[in-house]
Amino acid sequence: MRGPGQSKRRTQSGHTSGSLPLPTLLSEVLIAFTIEFDNEFEHRSPHWTTQSGRARGAANGAWLTSMVMWSNLMRVLPEQGLTIAELRRQTRTPRLSPHGMARWGYITVRPDAADTRAKPRKDAWLVRPTAKGRAAQLIWRPLFAVIEERWQERFGKDQIHRLRDSLQGLVSRLGRNLPEYIPVLGYGFFTDALASEECAPEEREEWTLAALLAKVLLAFTLEFESDSPVSLAMAANVLRVLGEEPVPLRDLPGLTGVSKEAISMAASYLPARRLATVEPDAASGRGQAIRLTAQGMLARDAYGKKLRSIEEGWRTRFGADEIGKLRAALEQLAIAPDGGESPLWAGLTPYSDGWRASVRKPELLPHYPMVLHRGGYPDGS
Repeated sequence: MRGPGQSKRRTQSGHTSGSLPLPTLLSEVLIAFTIEFDNEFEHRSPHWTTQSGRARGAANGAWLTSMVMWSNLMRVLPEQGLTIAELRRQTRTPRLSPHGMARWGYITVRPDAADTRAKPRKDAWLVRPTAKGRAAQLIWRPLFAVIEERWQERFGKDQIHRLRDSLQGLVSRLGRNLPEYIPVLGYGFFTDALASEECAPEEREEWTLAALLAKVLLAFTLEFESDSPVSLAMAANVLRVLGEEPVPLRDLPGLTGVSKEAISMAASYLPARRLATVEPDAASGRGQAIRLTAQGMLARDAYGKKLRSIEEGWRTRFGADEIGKLRAALEQLAIAPDGGESPLWAGLTPYSDGWRASVRKPELLPHYPMVLHRGGYPDGS
């Protein structure tokens, strides 16, 4: 895991009310919650990382992962285990990354001893938490309340309650139950989620603030990607900062807030779809630069138009007042009244022994969670 590069300014500096798309606001707030949550989990949990090695009691811990692995896998996994098919059904997440989580020490994945078929289907294999996985579950579970309480102290109880109520009201009207976090993104950073029937009212009461943010963002994402040649994650994080002039690839982590690994994937995908070209950086004489093709420019412009169209459609479908209240609640967290540093940064300072403290401090948050197989971190680290 590596931190994103440097940028020219902090998150949303200079932005004003109404100037950011609704999915960007949802993403910024969700990512900030996730990073603060992940920092706390790292602080409390025995673990190891590629940077620290087997440190901090790692003999009793697993490789460090992000909140997404709790929300979309470990959250529903009992000690006796579930089949892969049942896990997908309960989490509504096709991309579970079970074999990665097995390598990292959280679970085991193997044929069910009770399945007497000669060759059981892979989705019938049994997933069970290891002792390290069960210990991690005990640490993960209460952290949502811990971070939300911090946010109430930082931003005000009334403000967080207004945000929660607005999200809860919108989620209850979506007509389908979506995953509790952005799933691991597929090829081209497209989102693959399984919607199920509406859930019971008592289940809705248990949704965390992060889950509510993710469900609304996922609903917007699936509508955007239903007929788009590019994913929302690709458009928001990469196309958005590119144009006809070449941009050095080494500058993109700082301009987008996502990791070098995510940028490398984008730099491979976009030329293959004739949306961009990658060429030697003539300006500096070192490295490579990327620029959009005419087709890429059209895709970038269409991205902005489609965001506005969907949000306007939501105003008609769910009510202009309701969408206005949600936008206002998100903006109070993400945008400073004077256009300065986003209030979200107040909780993002890592512990001194955390892995984020050992890498260059980012200057902005991604405009969409870049959830990769590398561990699920929302900036692709």
